[in-house]
Amino acid sequence: MQKLGILNKTVVPINLHPKFDSEMADEGLYGMVIKILEDMGDGWYYIETHYNYCGYVHQSNIIIDDIQSKEWMNEAKSIITHSVVDVMPGASYKGYVKKILTRGAIVIVTGNEKDGWTEIKLADRRTGWVRTSFVGDRIISYNKDDENQLRDRLVKTAMLYLGTQYRWGGKSPLGLDCSGLCSISYMLNGIIIYRDAERKDEYMRKITLDEIKPGDLLFFPGHVAMYIGNNRYIHSSSSLNGVNINSLNPSDIDYKEDLAKTITDIGTIF
Repeated sequence: MQKLGILNKTVVPINLHPKFDSEMADEGLYGMVIKILEDMGDGWYYIETHYNYCGYVHQSNIIIDDIQSKEWMNEAKSIITHSVVDVMPGASYKGYVKKILTRGAIVIVTGNEKDGWTEIKLADRRTGWVRTSFVGDRIISYNKDDENQLRDRLVKTAMLYLGTQYRWGGKSPLGLDCSGLCSISYMLNGIIIYRDAERKDEYMRKITLDEIKPGDLLFFPGHVAMYIGNNRYIHSSSSLNGVNINSLNPSDIDYKEDLAKTITDIGTIF
C-alpha cells in the first residue's frame, strides 16, 4: 500500500542509491509531501516527489504518516520566501533557533502576528516565529494569459539565487545545480517542469532561438539555463562555482563560447 510522508529536515538528499554515501540526484525542501513507493530496508525508502521525480530517502528525514501528510497538504499554504530563515521560539531574535528553513520550505501560518513577526506551524506540529516579510503564499497554479507578468516573475525568482554556490543535485539557497535552479524557479511560481537538464514535450514545447523570450530555457549537452533577455542567461555552473549570468553575444565580456555554440534545444511553457 502506498504511503505518504513529509520531508522534515532543512534540505533532504534524494539519492540515486539507498545509502548515505550515494550521489545525490535531487534535493527535497522542508515540508514537501512525498509518496513512499517501496521499503528498501535499513531505513531507506524509494520515493516519488510531487513533481514526479524518484529517488531514495532515509527515514530520518521523513515523517511517515498518511493522515498527517494529507492534513499537511490541505493546510500548508505558505512558503518561506527569504533565502535562509531562523525559526525562533518567540517573536524576537533573542532565544534559540528551533529550525532553519530555506526559500521554498512549506509551512502553515497560524494567523498570529506580533511586532513584524509571524507564527508558523512546522510539520512535526511544533510552532515557531519568523519575520513576517520572510513568509508568503504558496503558488500552486499559474495563468498563461498573464504571460509577461509570469515571465518577469520567473526571471526575478531565478535572480534571487545569483551567487549561490554550485551543489550537484541541490535545489536551495544553500547550493544548487543547473536544473535545480531552473526547476525551483518555475516551482516557486506554481509551474512543474522536468527536474533534469533535458526538455520533455509533456512539460515544454520546442522553440527556436529567434522565438526565445525571458523565462524560456536554453539546453546544452548536460546543462540548462534560463534566458533573461538581451542575449543573457542565468545558470548554475560548476566551472563558475555557482550561479552566474553569461551572454550569447560574442562581443560581450561575459560571453561563453563553449555554451553559445552548443545549444541543443530551447523550451517554453507558453
